[in-house]
Amino acid sequence: MNRRVLLLVLLVVVLLAVGVIFVLPLLNPPAAAPTPVADQGGGTAAPTATPVVLQDVVVAVQQLPRGIAIPASALALRAWPQSSVPERAMTKIEDVAGKIARTDIFIEEPIVDTLLVADIGQLARKGSDAAAITPKGRVLISVPVDRLTDVGYAVQDGDYVDVIVSFLFVDVDPNFQSEKPNKLTIMAVKPDGTVSLQPAVEGELAPSNFGPNVFLVSGPNEQQRPRLVTQRTIQAAWVVHAGNFPLDGQFLRPISTPIPTPTPAEGEPTKPAPPPTATPPFPDIVNLAVEPQDAVTLAWIIEAKIPITLVLRSAQGDPTAPSEPTTSVSLSYMIETFQIAQPPSLPYALEPALRSIRSLEVGNQISLTQP
Repeated sequence: MNRRVLLLVLLVVVLLAVGVIFVLPLLNPPAAAPTPVADQGGGTAAPTATPVVLQDVVVAVQQLPRGIAIPASALALRAWPQSSVPERAMTKIEDVAGKIARTDIFIEEPIVDTLLVADIGQLARKGSDAAAITPKGRVLISVPVDRLTDVGYAVQDGDYVDVIVSFLFVDVDPNFQSEKPNKLTIMAVKPDGTVSLQPAVEGELAPSNFGPNVFLVSGPNEQQRPRLVTQRTIQAAWVVHAGNFPLDGQFLRPISTPIPTPTPAEGEPTKPAPPPTATPPFPDIVNLAVEPQDAVTLAWIIEAKIPITLVLRSAQGDPTAPSEPTTSVSLSYMIETFQIAQPPSLPYALEPALRSIRSLEVGNQISLTQP
C-alpha cells in the first residue's frame, strides 16, 4: 500500500510541474514591449497634434445700431483662432467702450477699429458704405445703362464687367473742324476788273487733266455716312452697386426676414393681408470701381455721348484676370473676317425697292448720331 501511495504522490507532482511549465504561460501571456521613441539621432517619432493658438478679441453681445455710444456691458472677449482674427481687431474692452458705432454691429461680430469713431461729429465725416468698400487705389464712377446695355439687368453688386463702346467717324475739315464737304464760293474776275461772286455751293476743288485750270467737284446728293467702329475699352471693372444709392449712403444693410402672418384661431376674424412690397425699379446706372485713368476715360465717353455696353465676366476662376486682346470691329472687319461677298449689280430688281432692313427696338432706342 505504501508503494502505491508513493507512486500516486509522484504522479501528482509530475502533473503539477507540467502545468506550471506549459499551461501557465498560455494563461498569462507576456506584455508587448513598448514602442521605442526615436531620439535626436534619427528614427520616426509618433505624430503629435498641432495646438490651435487662440487670441482674445472683442465682440458684441447685443445688437449695436449705427450711432450708438457702445456700453461696456454690450461687449465681451471671445477666444478666436489666431489665424482667422480679423485685421485691426480690438483686443481690449476698455478701448471700445464709449466709442460710437460707425455702422450697425451685429451680435458676436468681432469689432475692428474701422467700425468705430470717437464722437458723433465724426460719424458723418466717416463717409459712405460705397467709399468704405471701394478697393484701395480705385475710384467710383457711374455709367448709364438700359435693358440691352446692362445684360438684361443681370449685372449685380460684386460682379466684374468689361466696357464696350461704339464710335461713329466722319470726315471733317482740319481747319474748320466741320463735316465735309465744305461750301465754296466761286469768284469770277471780269475783263473790266470787277469781281463777281457766285452763290456758295458744296464741293471740292480738284485739278484738271486738261490744263492748269481747277475744276469744282460738286457736293454729294446726301449727307456723309458715318463709319461705325466698336471696341472693348475697360476690363474687369468691379460693380460696387447697381442703381442709385440710398440718400444716407448706407446700402450695406442686412435683409430683413419677413414675419409670417399668424393663422387666426377658429372663430376669430381673418386679418387683411399686408400690402405687397413695391417692386424696385430697374437700374438706369451702374457704379463701377475702376483705375483712376479708366475713370477719366469713362467720363470722356459719357460726355461725348458714346454708347456704352457692359459685358458680364464669368465668376468661375479669377474674374479680374486680363483676357485676350480684342480687335476693333468695323464694316471692313465684318466683310473680311466672315467673307461676306458683295452682291453683283443685276439688270433687274425687286419692286417695291428695298430701302431698309429690320432694326432692333429695345425700350429706349440708342441713337448713334447727334440730333
